[in-house]
Amino acid sequence: MAEQSSSDCGGSFNSFYETWFQQLHQLVRQLRLCPNPPTTHDHRAAVSNLVQTIMSHYSDYYQVKSAAAERDVLQMFTAPWATSLERSLHWIAGWRPTTLFHLVYTESSILFESHIVDILKGLKTGDLGDLSPTQFRRVSELQCDTVREENAITDELSEWQDGASDLVGCLTEGVERKVRKLVGILRKADDLRLKTVRRVVELLTPQQAVEFLIAAAELQFGVRGWGQDQDGVRRCC
Repeated sequence: MAEQSSSDCGGSFNSFYETWFQQLHQLVRQLRLCPNPPTTHDHRAAVSNLVQTIMSHYSDYYQVKSAAAERDVLQMFTAPWATSLERSLHWIAGWRPTTLFHLVYTESSILFESHIVDILKGLKTGDLGDLSPTQFRRVSELQCDTVREENAITDELSEWQDGASDLVGCLTEGVERKVRKLVGILRKADDLRLKTVRRVVELLTPQQAVEFLIAAAELQFGVRGWGQDQDGVRRCC
């Protein structure tokens, strides 16, 4: 089999991403149809299975992305399948893991305010607005851990960038070693992204996990949709 060119690799991942993104839409539609809250054992089992399906969908994305990065890591950073807005928000060729904690706190605050009357009456809603003190503590601890890991990976990328001058006049083997290090940095960033989603979901009840995954996907859909609109306007000008 002939080796793929850089454009072939990018085009292949672009096609994969479009299909993956459409499938994410379908999975989120299924999440929205889940009983809220799950009322029976069968409902709870179905919700848990769907949450695991979503997590497997994210895992599949990073597996394919990792393989594509092995072929052409620079394509992962230029990300031609993403909109200009999405690329402007990227941290090491993807979303910043700590974004998830801002999402949890925002959704929790919105739902808490919408149910304030019931909560004052001592009623439990079971949603993200009803996070327990233990859940808040564990989310906060996870956020601190994630910030430390994010900073360590950012420092590693900074060191890689500081050595950019080494590429000038470098032999092919030296360039390859440099690029291989960038692949490793990207893999660490993607591993942290996936690990953070998994650990947040593990801290939540099935009902809360559904609400969190819907909110995370809606943020992704919204940013991409707005970015596509803006790119379309620029193309017309």
